[in-house]
Amino acid sequence: MAIRQIRVIGDEILTKPCKPVKEMNDRTRELIGDMFETMYASNGCGLAAPQVGIRKRLVVIDVDDENQYVLINPEILETSGSQTGPEGCLSVPGKQGQVTRADHVKVRALNEDMEEQVIEAEGLLARCILHECGRDGRIDEDCIYGNAGLCGAGAGSIGESRP
Repeated sequence: MAIRQIRVIGDEILTKPCKPVKEMNDRTRELIGDMFETMYASNGCGLAAPQVGIRKRLVVIDVDDENQYVLINPEILETSGSQTGPEGCLSVPGKQGQVTRADHVKVRALNEDMEEQVIEAEGLLARCILHECGRDGRIDEDCIYGNAGLCGAGAGSIGESRP
């Protein structure tokens, strides 16, 4: 595994849509491992492939609940409730803000074995899933420079800093 460079706001790859992952192969397995390693080295709890320069719909998450989540081609199925809390973004260093998101999310994605999984989450895990999977791989620059002061979500475009 290797620590990869995190792309930051201004990098064109963060504004482009991601492509679906079609198959699991050695390169994708290596990417997943590298993404976890990079996320941990950066003190993050979520990271998406475009943040390390790869335009794929692939997200890794670890919110200290004794699970590592790999979401390939994620699709948000439903949300409910509301929570407001601090968020940061590994691709927008030095910025943090209070962001309101759903408190409950249901997401369908493939796991690292390319098996379909449906995850229901609340609290920090829901926040992280929504942060990572919300806008088809693009950082919402209006959100970055708007009231929240940071990016909103990205189906593989941004990572949430650990609180």
